[in-house]
Amino acid sequence: MKRIRVAAAVVWDGPRLLMTQRPPGGALGLQWEFPGGKIEHGETPEQAIVREVREELAVGATPHEQLETVVHDYAHGLHVEIVFVRCTFDSFRFTLGAEVHAVRWQPPAEIALDDVLEADRGFLRALGTAAVDGVRRDT
Repeated sequence: MKRIRVAAAVVWDGPRLLMTQRPPGGALGLQWEFPGGKIEHGETPEQAIVREVREELAVGATPHEQLETVVHDYAHGLHVEIVFVRCTFDSFRFTLGAEVHAVRWQPPAEIALDDVLEADRGFLRALGTAAVDGVRRDT
């Protein structure tokens, strides 16, 4: 089966992490996730994040280091590889695109994992632990 490659932007505002909510409908509707999306043929994860963030939130993104890559197989048949990249944005004044239902900022330890895409949960859990231990990399 084909695996979809996805780039996810990890964006901090102080102790809070940016999460976006998928629109209603489909197997993953109304789930929370990191901003980003599919990596197109010939794109790097960083290039995909710049494009996707512009489409989803209408702001500029500056990708920094890749933090982790996660492979996940959903029960409904979707197979993903997610590259998490720490990013900064040129603005937090978002205009939501069609692929984003809502946005929110929360400390990772306070995010309800049941409301987050399965593929993002392990990484998010690790961020929450790191934030509690004071080891978070947000600069």
